[in-house]
Amino acid sequence: MREDQIVLCGANAYEQKYYFNEAFKALPESIQEELHILCVLFTEEVGGVFLIVFDEDGSLQLKTDADEGDLLYDEISAGLLVKEILNKKQELFESLSLFYRIFILKENIDVTGD
Repeated sequence: MREDQIVLCGANAYEQKYYFNEAFKALPESIQEELHILCVLFTEEVGGVFLIVFDEDGSLQLKTDADEGDLLYDEISAGLLVKEILNKKQELFESLSLFYRIFILKENIDVTGD
């Protein structure tokens, strides 16, 4: 992971742990729970490590990786699942990106579209 990225949350199949960045505790509990379920289910299905991160411009990325010797991790399935999640959760991720830009980056965003 690059230094200019901030982890929102992630799950690790090897340690069976979930991480949520406390800098985002202002997110509604329902969103936090949805992210928790999403991350854990991802690692349950394909294994490895799964992270949801923000780039310096506030765009959200889903990252997945595995230990070099993990023969059970399927990189193709992981990539397909990432695309499926991005498709199904597009509105959630757009909202999270907006939250990040407003509350973390302190951008002044005109949401009226004028």
